Amino acid sequence: MQTKVPAEDSQARNLTPQPAVELARHILDLVFAGVEAPLIALQDGTVLHRASDSIDAMVELKHAGGLRLLLGGASDLSAGEAAMRGDIKVKGDIERAFAAMDAVAATRTPKDWLKIASLAAGLPHAPSGAPPSVRRPAKLRGRVHSLERDRAAIAYHYDVSNDFYALWLDSNMVYSCAYFKDTSDTIDEAQLQKCDLICRKLRLKRGERLLDIGCGWGGLVRFACREYGVEALGVTLSQRQADYAQTRIKDEGLHGRCQVKLLDYRELGTHGRFDKIASVGMVEHVGDAMLPLYFQAAFQALAPGGLFLNHGIISQRGRPQGRPAPASRFLPHRSRFTESYVFPDGEMPELARMCEAAAQAGFEVRDVENLREHYTLTLRCWRRRLEEHEREARSIVGDGTFNVWRFWLAGSAHNFAIGSLGVVQMVLAKDLPGAGTTLLRREELYR
Repeated sequence: MQTKVPAEDSQARNLTPQPAVELARHILDLVFAGVEAPLIALQDGTVLHRASDSIDAMVELKHAGGLRLLLGGASDLSAGEAAMRGDIKVKGDIERAFAAMDAVAATRTPKDWLKIASLAAGLPHAPSGAPPSVRRPAKLRGRVHSLERDRAAIAYHYDVSNDFYALWLDSNMVYSCAYFKDTSDTIDEAQLQKCDLICRKLRLKRGERLLDIGCGWGGLVRFACREYGVEALGVTLSQRQADYAQTRIKDEGLHGRCQVKLLDYRELGTHGRFDKIASVGMVEHVGDAMLPLYFQAAFQALAPGGLFLNHGIISQRGRPQGRPAPASRFLPHRSRFTESYVFPDGEMPELARMCEAAAQAGFEVRDVENLREHYTLTLRCWRRRLEEHEREARSIVGDGTFNVWRFWLAGSAHNFAIGSLGVVQMVLAKDLPGAGTTLLRREELYR
């Protein structure tokens, strides 16, 4: 079913000069030539570009100058900020809108982009200024990936609001790729299945000590303590996550066997050795340059014969070389908007780099599994739940933060769906003595 075109308002329409409308239409004809496109219209109902029959999405611009932000910059920052302010809105199937822009990036030549950018410069400037409810960009100080700067980066993303995250995460507040046995699984079912999969891959046994590096709101350590009878320690750099986790641990009667502390992976030396270690969605915050230290810290904290499960997002597209700037904004490697408003200092490593760093630390790589399709389903579920709670979410964090998360979740789902991003679980062994510690057959993991 096609997205409905907004009704035109003749009074509002007079605010957009007709020459600007015609220029915008001409530009969009060039941009989407031969590409399936969403409906693109001004807020007053003026249609700038007709949608393809197969795309049920509409991009709504508050003013024609919004195209300057979409097409005139060398990165996604200006366009992302316009979306955050509400100057650019996507209604309907937002992922299809992202897919259309990817198709444009792959189709247009450098010569095409020069012409498009030159024409876009003739559009009127968008009004300046930002509403008070926008999210402010991260302003981090100090050396990149120093302990204090990492604390600030983590707080910027995770300390937004526990109530906000609770609206769209599962009931255990697990903020990483779920594991779906069936596409009809609920997010609660899929996250419990993911926690169980991790515990089985680690071959957890009653009485063992488990460490969770970057434990979030404590969902995995509580699950492992409750279902597998282990003693569990989770560490996080987010004060709000730690406070929430400790409250849940007490409420569930797990105090004494399970705890969460405000610690960095570089501060584990005084906590002894652990039989098993998990790290889920943490490695993306480490940074390529710090991967050797990260794996060394895990190796030192792990008892001989122990297993370490490292779960993280990876980049699966070779780093672009000589790609024209307007096209490169639609690729996932360097998103200035994400770096500024979502995950400051975040880096998605390549699988080969992680394997190399793990091996250099002394680990043996025992198993690697890519759960890319599962993260696509997870992100779509999160976005759907966020949209279902839009009014409440906006009241908690404001319009700007809501807009940022909606676009980020949709864009991430699209990049996992097309294979630009993956998410892998690596099972690593330390001083493995021989048969019996790990599985002979991988299918036993899925019983």
